[in-house]
Amino acid sequence: MRAVDQVIRERLYSDVVLVRQVAEYIISSGGKRMRPALVLLSSGALGYRGTHHHTLAAVVEFIHTATLLHDDVVDESELRRGKNTANAMFGNAASVLVGDFLYSRAFQMMVDVGEMDVMRILSDATNIIAEGEVLQLLNCHDANVDEQRYLQVIRYKTAKLFEAASRLGAVIAGANAKDELALARYGMHLGTAFQLIDDVLDYSGAEADTGKHLGDDLAEGKPTLPLIYVLQHGSETQAQVVRRAIELGGREAFPEVLGAIKETGALAYARTQAELEAERARAAILELRDSNYREALLQLSFFAVERAH
Repeated sequence: MRAVDQVIRERLYSDVVLVRQVAEYIISSGGKRMRPALVLLSSGALGYRGTHHHTLAAVVEFIHTATLLHDDVVDESELRRGKNTANAMFGNAASVLVGDFLYSRAFQMMVDVGEMDVMRILSDATNIIAEGEVLQLLNCHDANVDEQRYLQVIRYKTAKLFEAASRLGAVIAGANAKDELALARYGMHLGTAFQLIDDVLDYSGAEADTGKHLGDDLAEGKPTLPLIYVLQHGSETQAQVVRRAIELGGREAFPEVLGAIKETGALAYARTQAELEAERARAAILELRDSNYREALLQLSFFAVERAH
């Protein structure tokens, strides 16, 4: 990871001062680095011994960071990881344009690796992520979104980059089709579990731990799984409270919505779904040869659902 951070610092450079300022601000503001870690661990699990995994881990982090910059503008967010968002610090225009810079820099770095499969995986992933962003936008303020539509957004918007990161490690290690598919499935299920827990923490986490305001999803009118569960399993009164909150957005109804979520067991249900996804992630890689790398991947699946931030 130190080698990856070195690549990130070197490739963030731009002659344009504002590009450097915004990019360095968002990259250095924390984060779990889970996606780049997946590139390193998946390649290590299959015996890779080159240096392309450092470059590709940085590429994945740049793509992720670009999506964060654009996300925060779309969502009008003011807080991420306990700090002001880049758009709050530098304005929407700078955030969008620096996000574009990070995307294009990521593609420059892909070319340096010189693997057509790498470029195919990452170009497909970025396209699907963009589709996921649009799907999420369409779902906002729509109280008729069901669990299937919600999971489609997660698979596109979040899990796809986890899947791509895991798959990249297999590709550069020269893995066979079976092992590549195993790691791709691992990443997809891990990413789904990760996002499910993010959506749980929006109603149960401590702001000091999560680094964002509780109820942000509700304020934006996002119908996440805890809300969908109340709509489907709560009383008529509880469902009506949640329906109005989704359709109107804002934080005014947050206490009532939170009460309905707790009373119906919606958070426990969402956590159970996350745990099932984590189990599927572990099952996908059980046939990989035993190693510290595989063990770390297995442990990562537990962290994804047990974390408080």
